[in-house]
Amino acid sequence: MILIWVLIFIASLALLVKSSDWLLESAEKIGLALGLSPFVVGVIIVGVGTSFPELISSLFATFRGIYDVPAANAIGSNIANILLIIGIAAIVGRRLQVTKDLIDLDIPLLAISTVLFLGVAWDGNISFPEALILLIGYSIYMAYTILHKEGEDSGPPLFRRVRTFSLLTVFGSITRRVKKIEGKDIFFFALGLVGLVIGAQYLITSLVKISETAHIATGVITVTAVAFGTSLPELLVSVRAAMKGKSDVALGNIFGSNVFNILVVVGIPALFHSLPIDEATFRIGLPALIISTILFVISGISKRVHLWEGAMYIMVYVLFVGKLFNFF
Repeated sequence: MILIWVLIFIASLALLVKSSDWLLESAEKIGLALGLSPFVVGVIIVGVGTSFPELISSLFATFRGIYDVPAANAIGSNIANILLIIGIAAIVGRRLQVTKDLIDLDIPLLAISTVLFLGVAWDGNISFPEALILLIGYSIYMAYTILHKEGEDSGPPLFRRVRTFSLLTVFGSITRRVKKIEGKDIFFFALGLVGLVIGAQYLITSLVKISETAHIATGVITVTAVAFGTSLPELLVSVRAAMKGKSDVALGNIFGSNVFNILVVVGIPALFHSLPIDEATFRIGLPALIISTILFVISGISKRVHLWEGAMYIMVYVLFVGKLFNFF
């Protein structure tokens, strides 16, 4: 019986990620057709769209009364983004070069967002007022991202390049202005929404069934399997970028996703109900999030991530997963 639910879990996770792709592609084309600038489309639609799987699955879990999923999902996704994705990208690219843009803007913003999240999560529960703090923090982040100017261009150059590259290379979208909205764009937009709803519903249902059958806490499954699955788009972007020698993209790709995860993926569900952090996530996940963020900041200060550092990142992630499942 558990095998059937595992297969449903995998299928629903795949549907969730693919539906996010459909929604992302069609939303970008519709946005350009409506006259939105490519930058606004990139920051708002793409920046939010790549984290839709985490957000939708966390909302469904909250509405189903499984309140420990959102925090575990966000924490696990951020740990996977830093340790696993950057680790693999560093090995594939043999060395990732950090640019001045990362040091001046993206790394401090990620560090501040992480500290803000740790502050509201440190008592093991995220309440309504704390959710407002997280969402206000993200609003400030988005406002700064859109309004910040460097030279003659609006918005952080790295963030803009990352989102545009991700869109072009992975999802095969266009950056030229579309003259009209095509029927297929509306169809795939609707299909993406429906797929997200169905995928999230069966993902949470199968998660509960696996947890009950295998006697594994839902938080443990969420912080590992769900978090890894919903981070696959970021993994694909970073690995392809590393293979092409695009270190800016391979590294910068995870910034918008990580900030969105800890501020919005947790913040919005917490508006509807207080979110507890399960024991395993609190005891192992939060320290792992702190360690991974510190490692990433150190790598940013040194301006490069070598192959051996990438291998060590992956080893730390393996240790994190092993501790969660009591393998060692």
